[in-house]
Amino acid sequence: MPNWLIERGIGETRFARVADGDIVEARIALDGLARAGEVLGARLAQVGRPTIATVGQEEFLLPGGAPGATQGASVQIEVTRERIPGAEPWKRPLARLVGSEFRQAEQVSGTSLPLPAASDALESVGWSDLLDEARTGIVRFAGGELRIAPTPAMTLIDIDGFGPPRELALLGAEAAARAILRLDIGGSIGIDLPTITGKADRQAVGEKIDAILPKPFERTAMNGFGFLQIVRPRRRASLGELAQDRAPFEARALLRRTAFEPAGAKRLVAHPALIAVLESRSDWIDALAGQLGGAISLRADAALPMSGGYAEQV
Repeated sequence: MPNWLIERGIGETRFARVADGDIVEARIALDGLARAGEVLGARLAQVGRPTIATVGQEEFLLPGGAPGATQGASVQIEVTRERIPGAEPWKRPLARLVGSEFRQAEQVSGTSLPLPAASDALESVGWSDLLDEARTGIVRFAGGELRIAPTPAMTLIDIDGFGPPRELALLGAEAAARAILRLDIGGSIGIDLPTITGKADRQAVGEKIDAILPKPFERTAMNGFGFLQIVRPRRRASLGELAQDRAPFEARALLRRTAFEPAGAKRLVAHPALIAVLESRSDWIDALAGQLGGAISLRADAALPMSGGYAEQV
């Protein structure tokens, strides 16, 4: 049974699957977003091309259409891809039409972590390191590093390092597959590996990926230029895509860090972009005040980096 740690924080719920003391798979679910696998009552706002269903103010695109249904009809839809915040705000979430049968949203079971708590269980397995990988796109491994860049078309992973090309390609392929799981990367993924000429060596690179990534996914063979493509289901934003929506991402991270501070009134000091986010979310501030048992105030400091916010005792 996978050992997932689940922490319900302010603005988001965090999931981390741990093996041998390290996070091997992670997810962040934002509050207020319909979750992949969730079935919702909706209204068909438009039929044909495109077919659009609405749930409240949220619009869902139905790529498979709604055969036999008429505009304005009440329907049930299953969310197949969540809204991707920040990086691609123009893209609607995706859904499909379903019958009247009840379907359970995707569930992750594990250990629910209390928050606030005397100790930080997620930090003990490297949560801050994971967030740093998401915000920078840099993942280091023995002999080299990955540079991961989300784009609207695909996520690109460049492998660089030292050592013989075959050895670097094998190590890099393994590191890339592990990073795909760790950073919850789905959709189309391109991996640029060191060029190696032998067919057997290129096959060995693909086998490294196959041994780590769980099905379902498809991949190409590594070509003679060192490029390999993977396609996985894309059900939600990756951690890297969430980090592109930088100010809200860092604001939620600051709220999480502050939850482990001693109880009492606090002043959050952060980059002005974070302060603007927090000023617009009084519900987040009220929730933090409830966790700490004291009033929360804000102070902007333009000299701080986006990830450098902190809490000071008042």
